[in-house]
Amino acid sequence: MQSLFGRMVAGAALAALAASARASFLSGETLDAAADVLAIVVICIVPIVVIVLFWIVHVLPEKIAHRRNHPQREAITTLCLLSLVFGGLLWPLAWLWAYTKPIGYRVAYGTDKHEDYYAEMAEQHRKGELTEDQAVHLREELEAMEARGALTPEQRNLKEELVRPVRAPAANRANGAESAA
Repeated sequence: MQSLFGRMVAGAALAALAASARASFLSGETLDAAADVLAIVVICIVPIVVIVLFWIVHVLPEKIAHRRNHPQREAITTLCLLSLVFGGLLWPLAWLWAYTKPIGYRVAYGTDKHEDYYAEMAEQHRKGELTEDQAVHLREELEAMEARGALTPEQRNLKEELVRPVRAPAANRANGAESAA
């Protein structure tokens, strides 16, 4: 009991002799200014960054669907927007939908690509950027769609264009003439 009392007295004496403790390396006005800056950052900037990151993550399925020429891209975009309203609950469904291959869509419409894909390929063909293998594959795909009776007038025009050879763009012809000389 005596040693316990001695330890308590020694501890109290050491605590009385110790210098005052500080929780911060700043003091006075500097501490107040730092607290004001930290409060502004936490109240204003952090929520903006969180909202922007939330938006970017919720738009990813839409971008994936666009990159993969998903035929139901507009519906995926709508689901992404609804997911924003419902706090992200629908976002996993949009993500899965963007990565799925729409088999039922292909059966119904003859293709599993968005209509814009064919417009982009037609533009590449007109510019002469389409390789022969890509042109043959595209022509075969359009012929298969035509056999099912699912060609739009634009796709029919593209199929007819693919049969005709495309002249090389003027820049390529000029480079070819320079290399031949």
